[in-house]
Amino acid sequence: MKIRLRDAFGNSLIIKRFLIFIVGLVAFYRFNIVNKTVIKGSKHLKGLPNTKVMFVSNHQTYFADVMGLYQVFCSAKWGMYDKITNPIYLLNPKLNIFFVAALETMKAGFLPKLFAYVGSVSIKRSWRQAGKEVDRGVDKRDINKIYKALDAGWVITFPQGTTTPYVPGRRGTAHIIKETQPIVIPVVVDGFRRAFDKKGLYLKKRGVKLSITIKEPLKLDYDNMNSRQILDELMRNIEQTEDFNTMKKIKHSQVTEQSDIPS
Repeated sequence: MKIRLRDAFGNSLIIKRFLIFIVGLVAFYRFNIVNKTVIKGSKHLKGLPNTKVMFVSNHQTYFADVMGLYQVFCSAKWGMYDKITNPIYLLNPKLNIFFVAALETMKAGFLPKLFAYVGSVSIKRSWRQAGKEVDRGVDKRDINKIYKALDAGWVITFPQGTTTPYVPGRRGTAHIIKETQPIVIPVVVDGFRRAFDKKGLYLKKRGVKLSITIKEPLKLDYDNMNSRQILDELMRNIEQTEDFNTMKKIKHSQVTEQSDIPS
């Protein structure tokens, strides 16, 4: 049997194993000691194929969300579901996990570059660069990177492309899903925005209850659903449609109540 020494993008698996162990220990401390993390639904990972699985999640920080999912996936590999309390799983982590991220973000500093080596599929944003709105076409090479990652393992993606909640998802994710027809698993994360800074590298608050919910695979009719319909299904399942925007509902209710008060 041929021993693989590099991943699909040419990165050394030995170095990746070391980085996941070091980063994982730091993340373990933050998720279990400084804060507490509740995991639900990770038994849906049991029996999944080793490739062509896409996890679609809401996005609260650049890196902490991904680090949390790495912990969940590696723990599940060891048969430990709905908990990340035994860091022994970092000794033999799952190495074919990739996450889609903006190239600009992954090049911004030493730590992001380390995370990029661990498993980033770095792509150029087609709608934003250096904090400014841009309008450029999608680079076919970036799409091919995601295809390659799916052929090699599990891919985490964030269809909103931003940590701002309840913004519309981008159809590119749905297009890739329709083209490749992977197993699609929705993920909902919460608490990360309160516990960490926007990048997810620094602690902002201690004692926060973090949650990661892995939902069952979506039943998508690839033959009869178009990209728009697939995107709508994704956004509902990661709870990012306006129906889930509690704060907007509260503000709307307050405005309605005030308008009902006679002058």
